[in-house]
Amino acid sequence: MKIHLNLATTDLAKSVQFYSTLLDAKPAKMLSDYALFITEQPALELALDLGSSVAPATDAHYGICVDSIGLSIERQETCCYANQTKIWATDPAGRRWEIYTVHEDTAERDAVGTTCCTVVADESRSCC
Repeated sequence: MKIHLNLATTDLAKSVQFYSTLLDAKPAKMLSDYALFITEQPALELALDLGSSVAPATDAHYGICVDSIGLSIERQETCCYANQTKIWATDPAGRRWEIYTVHEDTAERDAVGTTCCTVVADESRSCC
């Protein structure tokens, strides 16, 4: 089983570059108005469609859970009832992605002072 996402973009070249880096993969199919990534880790089919405008949701983000994240970028925070290390990236259309690993479950939702899933412009918004 694979997850399939179809995302609109106004700049296909920049989006392909971003997702090539994020997924460590090249598109399986590339046309002037469409790109398709097919990956096993994560099990994903990601289609990118060129459009004249994009309206990414302001109350959503996307994530990829990994087994570990390198120590040079580790940031352990309690967020969404788990102690996690996360790296955030934003695609050219403004969609936020998190790459994360869970260290342990916690009884606490968000630690005091955590930046859990917040956006700089809206510090009160949470992902959970």
